[in-house]
Amino acid sequence: MKNLTPDLQLFLSGRSLLASEIPFPREKLDEQISIGNINTIPGIVKKSKRWHCNRCANSTQRLFANFPCANCQNEAGCFYCRKCIMMGRVASCTPLYTWSGPPISSLRKKTFKIPRQKISHPTPSNLPTKFRHTYLSWNGQLSPGQKVASQATIQAVHTKTDILIWAVCGAGKTEVLFEAIDKALLSGYRICIATPRTDVVLELAPRFKKVFPHTKVVALYGGTEDRHVYAPLTISTTHQLMRFEKAFDVMIVDEVDAFPFSYDESLQWAVKKSTKNTAARIFLTATPNEKWQAECKYSKRNHIKIPSRYHRKPLPVPTFKWCGDWRKQFQKGRIPNNVEAWVKKRITSNKQALVFLPHIELMEKALPLFRKLHPEIESVHAEDLYRKEKVEKMRRKKIPLLLTTTILERGVTFPNIDVAVLGAEDDIFTEAALVQISGRVGRSSEFPSGEITFFHHGRTKAMIRALIHIDNMNKEALKKGMMDN
Repeated sequence: MKNLTPDLQLFLSGRSLLASEIPFPREKLDEQISIGNINTIPGIVKKSKRWHCNRCANSTQRLFANFPCANCQNEAGCFYCRKCIMMGRVASCTPLYTWSGPPISSLRKKTFKIPRQKISHPTPSNLPTKFRHTYLSWNGQLSPGQKVASQATIQAVHTKTDILIWAVCGAGKTEVLFEAIDKALLSGYRICIATPRTDVVLELAPRFKKVFPHTKVVALYGGTEDRHVYAPLTISTTHQLMRFEKAFDVMIVDEVDAFPFSYDESLQWAVKKSTKNTAARIFLTATPNEKWQAECKYSKRNHIKIPSRYHRKPLPVPTFKWCGDWRKQFQKGRIPNNVEAWVKKRITSNKQALVFLPHIELMEKALPLFRKLHPEIESVHAEDLYRKEKVEKMRRKKIPLLLTTTILERGVTFPNIDVAVLGAEDDIFTEAALVQISGRVGRSSEFPSGEITFFHHGRTKAMIRALIHIDNMNKEALKKGMMDN
């Protein structure tokens, strides 16, 4: 412990970073490397004559490029990974730094300061963990289905095993996690809740800060101010997990089926890379893929199903409405008649609504047409610079109707809304997407009902499967006594 630098230890523990991401002098890094407290690995390596990125696990050769490097002045240049370039350039001459010295538990101080930032010790309160009974401050009640799932999650944390929580939209998956996270904190574990989308991180972070008021909770996403903070409870996008290395004792992956996580192997690798080998892994979703559903059906995957919402009211079942060639009507400057009537009805009754469209370009064409019905109608999509502000305005009921892409299909809650999908036959609207979109309706116990309408130019298998999925969950909940008639 003689040459141990606790500030740097705490900062690097469980992380895998470029030198440019570490706010400490280079001589301090070199000192810790020389005594074996810091390990370095090449950012890019060659395996069987193929380039491989050690940060994002990319091995697709077209996503590597050569550049003249001023750093190493190699005449042949260096190769870098284009797949994770947005997180800082990883090249064949730039190492990744990880802490390999004494573990965090060896520290005695509670807080340390580094340039421009403050790092908090994982013990989140002045009261020692052994004298604490709970970190949780929540007076809510779990439904019977939530209680079963909560106990199963606690067991998974205790035994360090995997479990899938398959729960309908609005079942209260977040509340199911509270007691398990509390037990993990009392055990001194480091916990991560990972989700594919920034919107969900921004939705979850304040909720967990509220129920764990004596625990340091950080939110990690592109542009976050918490990137230098060590905390026992981390809420992160799956992209940010590329900066971690065997850091977490409990890994919770929310919306495990969501894009881009379900399609991007590098994000799945990031979850694995950032999790300890002996960690508990908890997966949450309302719409597991076909493979996982089959594994659950034949008892090949440890899982708990919650087929009902916490308020015991049925899931709203979608209504199909043919609206003709809506694309052609947009090009002619018209909204389909039955869609226009649907919108006018919500405006007249002063009920907020979401209208999902398949593509940004179509939404931009549609917005001026919808604004003729009400000037305060807005649109939002993943590339919208004012996305957060618009979602917040929607929550404050400053926007009567919001046009959106699938960016709001999950993770965002508005208490009393109706929802329409315009162009429900488009390929972007998979069964999972349509189930999730339908799940935006009736989430609040004060407003447990609402309308979900699929406007289409021809029914698809995905639409029919989504309807059957929702109807089957309602039937199962009623059969198990988890839903009121």
